[in-house]
Amino acid sequence: MVNKHSLVKLLQQLIQINSENPPGNETKIALFVKHYLENLGLKARVYEFKKNRPNILAEFGSKKSGKSLLITPHLDTVPAGIGWKTDPFSGKVIGDKIYGVGATDCKVNLAASLEVIKSLVAKKAGLDYNLIFAATADEESGSALGLIPLLSKGILKADAAVVLDADDFDIVVAQKGLMHLKVKIKGKRAHGAYPDRGVNAIDIAAKIINDLKHQKQVFLRNKHLKPPTINVGVIRGGDKVNIVADWCDFELDFRFLPQTSASELVKNLRLTIKKYTNKFKIEIDSIQQPYLIGEQHSLVRQMCLAMQVNKIPVRIKGSEGATVITFFQHQGIPAIATGFGEGGCAHSINEYARVDNLYKGSLALEQFLKEWKWKV
Repeated sequence: MVNKHSLVKLLQQLIQINSENPPGNETKIALFVKHYLENLGLKARVYEFKKNRPNILAEFGSKKSGKSLLITPHLDTVPAGIGWKTDPFSGKVIGDKIYGVGATDCKVNLAASLEVIKSLVAKKAGLDYNLIFAATADEESGSALGLIPLLSKGILKADAAVVLDADDFDIVVAQKGLMHLKVKIKGKRAHGAYPDRGVNAIDIAAKIINDLKHQKQVFLRNKHLKPPTINVGVIRGGDKVNIVADWCDFELDFRFLPQTSASELVKNLRLTIKKYTNKFKIEIDSIQQPYLIGEQHSLVRQMCLAMQVNKIPVRIKGSEGATVITFFQHQGIPAIATGFGEGGCAHSINEYARVDNLYKGSLALEQFLKEWKWKV
């Protein structure tokens, strides 16, 4: 069984290792994890897609069944920021709280998974599947040096996955899609005293944005997610106040539900823009597809059971923001996310994790891994 004292000490040690991203350097914490696993007698492999950005993989259990399960927390944190009441790299314990940058996101989950693996190895737990552990780099900047290449290059192959990067024991089964794009409007330059001689690209952009904001969106509702959203995050245009602006660029953030097509959103955007101008260009920066897994899937049911056994209220949730669970669907790997961080605390000044949640979460994770059975 996991040890509460060891868990607290381990989380403190992880917090004391700076793994801020940016600038991005997971070497020290990756080596710590590697040595920890090797001290358990496991073989830890290092995969690095850029210098000082290592990912650590290890396996435990049986390969006889031909089935495998992946658990994956990440190594990096956001920058600490200023204004902390404690040293952000101290891991100081005050009451039931362990303070430090990354305490909730996501070193609490890294500590829990390492301690659970230690407990399983010590018990010589007879897992009838192959357990794969991956502590990844670069999650806070998009996972281009971590989970994405590990999956796309076929290094990580699993039949199912649990992403350990959530709060309050939530079991995440749905996620909105994400699309970032830039719209470039071209106008006609003229003297500001004679606006009728030009075409103001800023005026056109304003009309398009207003139109988009007032459109009634058609979508299939999902009980775990709020309705889709469009956010204008950036707008730039014109060169000088006394010149009719002959250019305006604005950037849009689309968050859309499962069973909504990104291509349809772009098609509708084009039709909207053409109401006001034909001189425009759309540049798509990134698309992350929405995600949905059925509540009757064995991943969900067995995680719920593990929570219930440890007297943790079951909360099946959706994620409004982007997480890495969507990357698994490109490889045909069913996945859920869960975790033991403090809700609303990630990326904050005076970030902390609760000792009790760390311990209870570790017990639930161990229960889940011991009892895991592959069922469709």
